[in-house]
Amino acid sequence: MTWDLLLTGGRPGDVAVRDGLIAAVGPELPRDARQVIDVPGRLVTPGLIDLHTHVGPGYWGIDPDPIAWCSGVTTWVDAGSAGAFTLSGLRRVAAESAVRVPALLNISALGLAGRTGENRDLANCDTALAIDTIQANRDLIRGIKVRIDIESVGANGVEPLRRGIAAAETCGVPVMVHIGAPPPALDEVLDLLRPGDIVTHCASGIAAPLGPAVHAASARGVLLDLGHGSGGFAFDVLEAQLDAGLRPYTISTDLHARSVHGPVFDLPTTMAKLLAVGLPLSDVVAAVTEHPARALGLPGGTLTVGAPADLAIFDVRAEHFPVVDAHRQVRTSPTRLVNEATYVAGRLLTPRLPAPPAPWIPLTEAQRSALADRERRIRHLLSTPLVDVDGLAEQFPRPNPRSS
Repeated sequence: MTWDLLLTGGRPGDVAVRDGLIAAVGPELPRDARQVIDVPGRLVTPGLIDLHTHVGPGYWGIDPDPIAWCSGVTTWVDAGSAGAFTLSGLRRVAAESAVRVPALLNISALGLAGRTGENRDLANCDTALAIDTIQANRDLIRGIKVRIDIESVGANGVEPLRRGIAAAETCGVPVMVHIGAPPPALDEVLDLLRPGDIVTHCASGIAAPLGPAVHAASARGVLLDLGHGSGGFAFDVLEAQLDAGLRPYTISTDLHARSVHGPVFDLPTTMAKLLAVGLPLSDVVAAVTEHPARALGLPGGTLTVGAPADLAIFDVRAEHFPVVDAHRQVRTSPTRLVNEATYVAGRLLTPRLPAPPAPWIPLTEAQRSALADRERRIRHLLSTPLVDVDGLAEQFPRPNPRSS
């Protein structure tokens, strides 16, 4: 019996792949495979699942593939970039991407075409339309996203959330709610949520969910999601929550056009921020694999036989380095996670270069300088001959001269 791919020597053991699925896991599997890759001592995880990203068209969206191949993230949940009016654009992104792109439908039919304000006109928060859209797109949509803060809802308070929950109840899916600057009051938002619903930006320095309402929500089964983003994560809030017995069930980046160049960068960097506050590596890995898969009923998230062969290989380096939150607070991670390979359905993701930032994205001079320097270094790397004469072979040898 021949496997398509065999990864050997990693932790927790060898992993064999056939027909895009995990075929066997264990120590010292037979090396009966078309391709055998030795990964001695490396951490082999299920492909990472980022529960909150923005890869659809609009103000916030980014191309996932140039980040996926070097970060280990094989499933990018698009959290509300598209509403009923704009879902076709996200479907095209999902079809063209090398990674998996399930979606949370924005309760606003506009989606996130602009920076904010999508819930200010309640005519766009059409419950019946959201229900019809989910029912017609079950292959793509896994839940509903609602942003609740003063900029998004204006004078409408929690009414967009009520409508999102009504649609979700009809369709049997969870709601993910973004929390931020009030009004409406945070307690009013949290009190509406049901078991299995998700609070993203759960350690927000702006919303600061530290009171009885967040404890009550967690106790009844509401899931806390980190949702880092450009303004949704503060170390001091997370540390206070951990001291109070609360911890994020899922770790996500809220990776988008304004966070990808910092302060988020990618999911392994975000994972290191949780290591910096004392969470064990096993818990951090669970929060980006099995937990998000369970939260949305997604395939993957485990290394069990029959699961999709979405795999990530990491060099786990005992290396202290500084990490920063959305408010420039710094902590030190004891570990650096360096992705060495990423597979989707057993296929190796190949290198891709990211597009330059859109003209509306605010960047510091340091970020602009770093991007320009990276471009120069990439150009130099790719314009330099790959090897010298000693690294070449004569592919078409000349015939031996005839002897005279």
